[in-house]
Amino acid sequence: MAQAQVPDPKASPSDTSDPEPAAQSSSGWLRTTLSKQVVVPSLLIIGGLLVLCGVYPKIADQAFSVAQAWVTLRFGWFYTLAVTSFLLFLLLLAASRFGDIRLGPDNAEPEFSFLSWTAMLFAAGMGIGLMYFGVGEPMQHYLKPPTVQGGTPLAAREAMLMTFFHWGFHAWAVYGVMGLVLAYFGFRYNLPLTMRSGLYPVLRHRIEGPAGHAVDAFALVGTIAGIATTLGYGVLQLSAGLHQVAGWETESAGFRIGLVAVVITLAGISAASGLDKGVRRLSELNLMLAILLLLFILVEGPTSFLFDALTDNIGNYLSNIVGLSFRTYAYVPPQESGWYGGWTILYWAWWISWSPFVGMFIARISRGRTIRQFVLGVLLVPTAFNLLWMTVFGNTAIWIDTHQAMGALAQTAGNVDALLFRFFEFFPLAKGLAALAIVLIAVFFVTSADSGAFVIDTIASRGAANSPVWQRLFWALVLGITAAVLMVAGGLKALQAMTLVAALPVAIIMMALCYGLWLGLLADRAHYSQELAPATTFWSGQHWRRRLTQIVHQSTETDVRRFLAGPVQAAMREVSKELERRGIASSVQHNEADGAVWLSIPFEGVRDFLYGARPVRRALPAFLVREAAEPENRRAHVFEPITFFEDGREGYDIQYLRDEEIIADILRHYERHLSLSADQRTHLLSKAPGHHSGGG
Repeated sequence: MAQAQVPDPKASPSDTSDPEPAAQSSSGWLRTTLSKQVVVPSLLIIGGLLVLCGVYPKIADQAFSVAQAWVTLRFGWFYTLAVTSFLLFLLLLAASRFGDIRLGPDNAEPEFSFLSWTAMLFAAGMGIGLMYFGVGEPMQHYLKPPTVQGGTPLAAREAMLMTFFHWGFHAWAVYGVMGLVLAYFGFRYNLPLTMRSGLYPVLRHRIEGPAGHAVDAFALVGTIAGIATTLGYGVLQLSAGLHQVAGWETESAGFRIGLVAVVITLAGISAASGLDKGVRRLSELNLMLAILLLLFILVEGPTSFLFDALTDNIGNYLSNIVGLSFRTYAYVPPQESGWYGGWTILYWAWWISWSPFVGMFIARISRGRTIRQFVLGVLLVPTAFNLLWMTVFGNTAIWIDTHQAMGALAQTAGNVDALLFRFFEFFPLAKGLAALAIVLIAVFFVTSADSGAFVIDTIASRGAANSPVWQRLFWALVLGITAAVLMVAGGLKALQAMTLVAALPVAIIMMALCYGLWLGLLADRAHYSQELAPATTFWSGQHWRRRLTQIVHQSTETDVRRFLAGPVQAAMREVSKELERRGIASSVQHNEADGAVWLSIPFEGVRDFLYGARPVRRALPAFLVREAAEPENRRAHVFEPITFFEDGREGYDIQYLRDEEIIADILRHYERHLSLSADQRTHLLSKAPGHHSGGG
């Protein structure tokens, strides 16, 4: 949308769309969009932790252990309640009247087809985590389940139940809440795609103050912790795979740090050289290879048993989901000490840390969809794939261990890094499968670092557009250093502990975001349900022959432009002239480039009033199959003068209105605007930045 073509609205205290100007230089690498209020405290926290780990690794290891135990003991219940609340909240929204609200103006259309959109959600569910835990988690739960005897059929069933629980609806509920908040306030309220925007209904203009900075700073630290943990998993598994395939010595800290350096360098090259399209195509290829790997294991493994197991796993998961959602093991602790904190709570913290990353991705691809479509798509599509993946890899591993390996695979279960590659040894083309897995992990590794750096930069610059490349390179370097230092200091344990602790304030903020979203939706419903004031009525039946002529005539672009520049603009000028006579400022503008005309009236403290119309091309209905198959730009079409408004409501055709009727229509909307401006229920939306649809 071309903002420059639109009347510049008068700044108001409520306009929060533009952050304070960052210190910028006019050129090149010196330019920055970083917000020092967000970046400085975040880097101080991260830097302090890294210095502690690098200089005093033993003290750091002890501190991480104490912090993890304290958070698990004191706040395990909170993580459990929070994540379950996110799932219930999303289901409530989808089932309610709010589910019909679009993520954007009422006339917004989805940017992607349903098939493409679900495919991207499907891709979002893939990553290093599935490669690392696909075999490792079910096997470890099978050997050490929380409530039954290990190594038994009941243990296998519980192993898959707990794996489904950790990778199912709850994980994507966390991502869904963050994505929905970002998409709703970003596209509906026209606020920046940052976490602080979700607190606009609570904090109002204070989101630009210390509270807003603190929210984004916590999000920044939590995201760095979550992505660094994932990179740590990738390094450990990649090292094990290279040792298995190439025979290299990969256990040393130097090798693993070098591996991190290589990955971060590749991610930096991608960011600096504009290879985004190439990386995207590589990611798509990676997804196809992952599906081929899945199908290979499905076909070469115990196929019939896997389909039986999938059905049983889904039924067991759905029948136990309520009890699992609230289970804190208050009465009977798990058989394995630390199981609850080391698995369930750690997973909830990991998903929360990753939520700004994945949430921003699914928000960016979801503009134009309804809340109901968003919730159902986000909860069902990736979850379905995750459960299928875990069944194929997890159940196959347990079956092989009990029917072929006779416990040999279980002996490797303690070394999760190498377990996947040990698993491949029981299949044909084991070396090829291992090499394919290494490629998959490596590409997931690079794309996670590159995309992670982009999201972190977005948070750090408060959603600023066109950030310089060096900032993404800087954050990629921060990710690499964080992962490397924590791995040297305490390995995976340190990474997990940092994620667990860093996610706690982010979880608290997400609870506040749910409250803010609810308030925003209430204001939204009150605003858009307001009926037009009965200042006048449309056509009364006069001049019906002229109206009939217009109906049967297919308007061209020239016709519509002439109508807008003539009668419509003249009617707007009549209203503007009368407003000026009564002491009310107003302006009428005409954009000759696209033919749009609009009348604007500035308001203090709320959105300006704007009534405009512009030519819109519309394809005529196709009556033949052959016509429907034609590209839309080759089908017969007409042009219509369609209205637009500052609040993003869906416009309509006004080509049949006469001068007086156009004036009456303007007054209807002006009276509505006055009514809404005085209604306290709608102030949240009325004071948000306008959509400025004119001319775009």
